[in-house]
Amino acid sequence: MPRKTRNHPLDLPPLELDCMRALWALGEGTVHEIRARLMPERALAYTTVTTVMDYLSKKDLVARQKRGRAFVYRPQVSEQTAREHAVGRLTRNFFQSSPERLRAYVLADARSAPPLPGNGSSSAVAENRQASDPAERAESIDPSLL
Repeated sequence: MPRKTRNHPLDLPPLELDCMRALWALGEGTVHEIRARLMPERALAYTTVTTVMDYLSKKDLVARQKRGRAFVYRPQVSEQTAREHAVGRLTRNFFQSSPERLRAYVLADARSAPPLPGNGSSSAVAENRQASDPAERAESIDPSLL
């Protein structure tokens, strides 16, 4: 059965988002440059990146210009615009369009989540948690240091 709703162009699947992140970092680039930027984390065929960039062009999220034998792509939307759209969609879908509910959820989750190994943001959350609650801060001090 065909889909009855159309997705917004900024509803980016993971592969499209990865290509957009590479392009935002480059400012502009060819498929070869975008693929090279993605290779350390995601080995993709040249044709795969070409197909994704074609989709992004059809969605008017990137502009392309022929230079020699290659197309050079430039983002038509900023990373901030894409982020705002994603957060807005998340807020609408899971928090009844209430930014306050999203904020409360994130803060409650940060307080209860154990730190993840190798994740710098979780240690920042833990430091922030300790700095914000004096009782927790006092309990976390090693008594041998006193």
